Parts: sequence; C-alpha cells; structure tokens
Amino acid sequence: MTDVIVAGGGLAGLVAARHLAEDGLDVTAFEADSSVGGRVHTHKDDGFTYDRGFQVVFDSYPAVKRELDVAALDLRRFAPGATLARPGERSVIADPLRDPRTVTQTLFNREIPFGDKLRVLKLRQELAGRDEGDIFDPTRPDRTIEAALADRGFSQAFGERFVAPFYGGITLDRTLSTDARIFEYTFARLIEGSAAVPADGMAAIPKQLARRARDAGARIETGVTVESIGAGAGETGETGDSVRVTVDGETITAAGAVVATDPKTAGELTGVETPTDYRGCATVYASFPSETQLDTGKRLLLNVADDRPNQVAPMSAVAPEYAPDGQQLLAATFLGVPDADDETLFEETRDTLSQWYPERSFAALEHRRTERVPFAQIDQPPGFQSGLPDPDNPDGPVVLAGDYTRWSSIQSALQSGRIAAETLLDGPGLP
Repeated sequence: MTDVIVAGGGLAGLVAARHLAEDGLDVTAFEADSSVGGRVHTHKDDGFTYDRGFQVVFDSYPAVKRELDVAALDLRRFAPGATLARPGERSVIADPLRDPRTVTQTLFNREIPFGDKLRVLKLRQELAGRDEGDIFDPTRPDRTIEAALADRGFSQAFGERFVAPFYGGITLDRTLSTDARIFEYTFARLIEGSAAVPADGMAAIPKQLARRARDAGARIETGVTVESIGAGAGETGETGDSVRVTVDGETITAAGAVVATDPKTAGELTGVETPTDYRGCATVYASFPSETQLDTGKRLLLNVADDRPNQVAPMSAVAPEYAPDGQQLLAATFLGVPDADDETLFEETRDTLSQWYPERSFAALEHRRTERVPFAQIDQPPGFQSGLPDPDNPDGPVVLAGDYTRWSSIQSALQSGRIAAETLLDGPGLP
C-alpha cells in the first residue's frame, strides 16, 4: 500500500510531497495538467517569456527562504516604488531609504501630499520586523485597507493614487476593501525585500520544488487526474484507517492523502466547504522595439486615472531574458474577468500608453499574448480567514493544502504544503 497520495502538483502539493518523502514515506503526487505548478506557469515562444498573468515572488517571504533555493532561481528584482501615470503626466514615488537616488523625485511628487510621505515613514517603523502570526492575529479588529489608512491619518489622495493601483496588482481589488492584514503584511515584507521574477520565468519555482521533491524520493506524475477520494479499510480492517483514491479509473489504497488542488476541486473530492468567491485578472503581453525606451526603469507603471489597465509592468527591463534582442516586453493587467476580447484589451493598452507618453508613438506596439486567469485568488474581505477550512477538516487521514486555507499568496501556498505534511504526520495511521 502506498503511504501517501498527493492530489495536485501546484506549489502546496509539491512542498507537501517533499516533506513527506523526507520523512521516509512512500509518496506519489498526481497532477492533472501536463506540467507542475498549477497557477504558476510560464509559456515561452519566439524568444519571449510569458507567465500565467502578471506574477511576482517576494524574496523576503519566510516560506520562500525556507522552501526554495532562492539563489538558484536567479531572481530579477523590480525597483521599489512605482511611476504614477495619468494622461500627459508621469511621476516617481519610491523608497528613498532603499534607493537614495529617488529622494528628490519622491519629495517633490505632486500626486502624493507631503504629510502622507511622512506617514509612510511612520508606517515603516510600525510594521518593520512584524511577522505573519502577529499581523494576522485573529484577535485584532477586522478592517479594510481603506479604513486602516484612514485610521493612520493618510489622505484619500494617497489611497486613490498609490495604494489602490499598487495593491490592485497584489489583491486584484482596487477598491481597498480587502482585509487590511494583507496590506500590512505585504508592506512589511516589501520593506525587507523586493518583488522579483526568476530569470527563466515564474515556472522556475515549481520546477525547482518538483526537483527537490523527487530528490527526496517522491514520485510526481503529470497528466493524471485524481477522480475521487474515499474512506478505505487499513491494516486494522477498520473503515477510515486509510483512503481509497481513484486515479484515471484505477483505485489505489493509501495510508493518507493530501488534497492540494484548486478550492472547487478540493471541495468536490473531500466534501469540505471551500471558498467560492474569487478574483480574476487578464494580462496583455505586448512587445515594443528596444530603441524606444520608457522612462520607468524597473518600476511598475501605475494607472492613477482608472483601471484600464490597472498597471503596466516593464518585464524585460526587469528581466532582460523575457524578450529577445531588439525587443522589450510589457505586461498590462486588467482586473476582474473582462468581457472584452483580446484585441480590444490590447488596443486599450496601446491607447493608455499613448496618453501616458504623448511625446512617443506606439504604432510599433505588437500584441503577443493574453493570459486570462478567472480564478487568481480568493476574495479576502475583512475577517475572511474565519471562514476558511482548516487543513484537517476532511474526514479520515486526509488533509488540505493550498493558499485558500490561509490567504492568497506564494507565502501561503508554500506554508500550507508544509503544514499539511506536518498535520498528516501527526495523525494516526501513517507508518
């Protein structure tokens, strides 16, 4: 009998498989897709690198440091801060403590009131060094990002012109109605580190995790679907001592299982109530001749005026490997699940860039690819964590793994994989 079956080869499933195998268990992970990674996926074509939507990894996340060989990922880092853009105007807001060259630009930025710049320094002091357990303490009052900013004295202009588009890219919610804990924790991590992408694309993360899981002894099979998970009779003969897993029509008996699929599939496999409210996005990838450089450097371009698109990321300026010689790659992200077709989204992107840069022509801008991700993360209003399933909610020796058991992030996906493995190991029935 197999010791453990892992359903799902995303970040959480791969981490769980590795830790279980390192503990000496016989582990097999099944992934329905043709490659591991789940939502973290990269497509390469004609010298360009396209991630499944605009994704970054925060190099200061504790779980990233613990579960990954960060140096081997060869990260390419975004510069702190952003370029705030509206028709005919662009200005830089950055972190002078990390990039002293931006002191003058940030100090004289007219989009953000001077008092808010002082409040940001105070916020840095407040959040520096605070860990996840402290910030996500459930005894703290529930409030939105908007309310948390107001409580700290920030102006409406700061929220609308910087936090809304910047955190729109993180939470996919430009309304600032997301739980403030997410704002506080990610802000704290950005004080300590950077947003980055691996030189070979975001898929380098699950590829490394899969390699480490296999090195630990786990088997990973792709293109294989776990169809059902039910109670089985273990060595004691008692029903519930094991699990019966149906994989592509074949039944396998195992001592335990980790369900590391998307929330909907996890609910169908286990009967556990999982989140049903999601946030999505669409990312338009466009290329542009290298000789016409934008003046944002390695900073995001944030749309101050509206959310069409919410932001534009200069991917090849950050990671030159994302585009072939002579070309640069931009990623424009639209929030939600747009009804407009790919060509319409591309033309909106071109029109917006033309308004931001009236002195330049974007006639040579070329549509390369559009990635639509209807389910990018769960909805996370204040107090959302109280309604999330615990890893050990399923009956029998079955546990859940996935960022939806914590909060939507790479940090949570990696952390949940470790927690799932530990939960299963602490339960009865495993060798």
